[in-house]
Amino acid sequence: MIVFIAALAVIVVAVLLILFRPFIWRASDEARSRKQLNTSIYREEVNRLQEDLRVGLLDKASYDQAYEELRLRLVQDDAAPDAVFSMRSPTMTIAALLVILPAASVGLYLMLSDPKVAVDPQGYQQAAQKQVEDMIRSLAAKLEQEPDNLKGWAMLARSYKVMGRPVEAQRAYERAEPFIENDAGMLADYADLLATNANGNFTGKPIQLIAKALKIDPDNPMALWLAGTAAYQASDFNLAIRYWERLAGVLDPASEDARLIQGALRDARGQLGQAAQTSALTRGAAASAGQGAAASPEASVSGVVEVDPALGSQIRLDDMVIVFARPPDSRMPVAVMRVRASELPLKFTLTDAMAMTPDARISMLPKVVVEARVSKSGFAQPEPGDLYSDPQTVSPGAGHVRLLVNQVRR
Repeated sequence: MIVFIAALAVIVVAVLLILFRPFIWRASDEARSRKQLNTSIYREEVNRLQEDLRVGLLDKASYDQAYEELRLRLVQDDAAPDAVFSMRSPTMTIAALLVILPAASVGLYLMLSDPKVAVDPQGYQQAAQKQVEDMIRSLAAKLEQEPDNLKGWAMLARSYKVMGRPVEAQRAYERAEPFIENDAGMLADYADLLATNANGNFTGKPIQLIAKALKIDPDNPMALWLAGTAAYQASDFNLAIRYWERLAGVLDPASEDARLIQGALRDARGQLGQAAQTSALTRGAAASAGQGAAASPEASVSGVVEVDPALGSQIRLDDMVIVFARPPDSRMPVAVMRVRASELPLKFTLTDAMAMTPDARISMLPKVVVEARVSKSGFAQPEPGDLYSDPQTVSPGAGHVRLLVNQVRR
């Protein structure tokens, strides 16, 4: 705050110096008589006439006539009473401005702005967040009085989803269903929300909404992605590949989304090839063990996420808990798990099936860093106000990892 006030004072002083410069630094020849000024002017005009005569712009007769006119004007001006023009320093005006200008500047700033914005960017962000929440709250209250405003309910649903409040978003979408039944994008968005709220389960209504969205728009990117994801989870890798190949065809090949889809396709094709060999491999492993010993478990990291009781009051039930594992030298996760904060304390297991791309899995790394974060917005990018745990470096296969959420991101 001191730095801000000092900067403001410097700016005000600079403005005042610019305004009062003519009174503070006056030229030495500032006070001159009117006759002196007139004589200087006439001398310049005579010089100009002589130059015009020299270069041929005037003939001698025109020059003599103009020169005589100048001489007569000079004689007439010389007969008038003389006066001295000087710029005197308006002491009272300067004193008044020295008081009024800074006071007015500070007053207007306090009226039209918030000093915290300049000295506390995080406070400004929180204020902006509160303003958005107030607008959403106002819209929700209005819709309670206008239950048939289906377009408003759809807008409220999307707003809740962006704000990371999936429970309220689902309720709003339920009210808006008649309005969105012919909108492929909103149907896919609704299906994504329902699956998220069901911990990634597409069974039932989510898959029905996806099918309806694809019937309306067979090339809707969100619907194609969700349809492929649902098929992949059901181990129908052929169907997942068909959906994702269609999605790859409507995306810009140079985009990041297209790159991710190609990775998902490689994974699905790999799973399809492995599925055909699973039974034979399992039988061979059991026979070689002699007593049906179990195959080696998939590399994973498991444990529990707990919250420091001192921070418990800062967590809402609909906040998003994100648990992820990453390489020690990278921020790109190799496995991610997302659940609602209502499930805290949370027992988690991160596996290869939760990989972001098939080329980066927990089982490929000798060490992974495991972290937990409670997100207020639901976004993957950390934001001020999120709560988080200290990272822990463990080996794949580790169990009983305890992640204590005990810090707040500023």
